[in-house]
Amino acid sequence: MRKPRIPPMLVDIVQTALFACDSVVFDSRTACPSCGGSLSGYDKKKKQFAILAEGEGRRPIHVFVRRFSCQVCKKVCFADEPFYPGTRIGSPVVDLCVTLSGTMPFTRTAAYLEEMGIYVDRMTVRNFSHLDVPEIPTADVFGIHLPMSIISLSTLAARLGEGGCIEGAEALAACGFPSAHRAALHLPVPKEQGDKRDKEDNKEERQVQEPHHHGEGE
Repeated sequence: MRKPRIPPMLVDIVQTALFACDSVVFDSRTACPSCGGSLSGYDKKKKQFAILAEGEGRRPIHVFVRRFSCQVCKKVCFADEPFYPGTRIGSPVVDLCVTLSGTMPFTRTAAYLEEMGIYVDRMTVRNFSHLDVPEIPTADVFGIHLPMSIISLSTLAARLGEGGCIEGAEALAACGFPSAHRAALHLPVPKEQGDKRDKEDNKEERQVQEPHHHGEGE
């Protein structure tokens, strides 16, 4: 399969959007989703948002999501965050997978993403394409249907300028606050289960940060 030709300006838009989310903190949650009780801060969880190309290597982009403990039922819940239910990658990347795979095969979608400097394997693209998500707004950019979440984040980053920091609320608005569409993301998790999931996520992060050459493991 020939490598797709992606206009450099489009690559810049995508890269700017995702790099802008690095280290953004999401710490807003008004009430316990289980009982409506008041919340107190529990901790902050580091989550992988994307994996981008950087030189000859890869750079994970992480965000920080605050967790809260309910003062009434003692369950733990997450702050509002730009992740679709059941996913472990930022919603703008999922948006790209869904919109691109709507017009091309999964393997070609993965190749397009790689040319944009985003690493998502074709099986993950396939899984994301079947997610039950609301319709994703797009705009035609150089003949490619680009999600508005990407365009909005890129525009926000450009407006802030070099050295500017995106606030969590701004990033949520740019992403269309995907976690608000379904409550599944905010189902309360017992502390023990949450700690176990943290260990699994940390193990997964270590594995994904180890670079491998194109074609390995395929």
